[in-house]
Amino acid sequence: MYDYIKGNITSKTALPRGFFVTVEAFGLGYLLEVTGRDFNKIENGEAKIYTVLIHKEDKMSLCGFVRKEDRDIFNVLTSVSGVGTKMALTLLDKFSASELIGLVIDGNYKELTLAKGVGPKLAQKIILELKDKLINYQKDWSAPNFVEKVREENSNLVDAQSVLLSFGYEKNEIKSAFAKLELAESLSAEEILQAALKILSQ
Repeated sequence: MYDYIKGNITSKTALPRGFFVTVEAFGLGYLLEVTGRDFNKIENGEAKIYTVLIHKEDKMSLCGFVRKEDRDIFNVLTSVSGVGTKMALTLLDKFSASELIGLVIDGNYKELTLAKGVGPKLAQKIILELKDKLINYQKDWSAPNFVEKVREENSNLVDAQSVLLSFGYEKNEIKSAFAKLELAESLSAEEILQAALKILSQ
């Protein structure tokens, strides 16, 4: 429903239950729950915050993110059974979007357990469910010739393509972003993703 809200940050509140900021735009004040790391970055004044509308039976709320890629991976995380809003925010408070991407691709569930409340079983479940999802997206991938040549030799590019598709980016957007990259064989999947996300978030 909301992609982002651009307005003035009028208040910041740190509570035991989470971190919150209020953005005023066109006479309305939007209360957004944010990660601790974004809370520390956000200052009073004009800001552009990417949003997710959380719709539950008993209430509606908004989560906000300074970076579009954090919002995108939040949506991917909450698609996993057992990962709710609070858990996804906790993971993004502990790890950056690129770090989480790398951990999922590498299957490093032990590192994920460093986030508060994430046990080994849940960490493995996150990786398993996201990998299955990425495989399904990969089946629908149609890349231009120059990418096809690289993907035959570089599995990291395939992983990067799949993650970007799971974030909801369109095929043409991803093709355009990859066309602007120097796809060296030495690049890891995480490096390809970081570079592509910078282009896509502009």
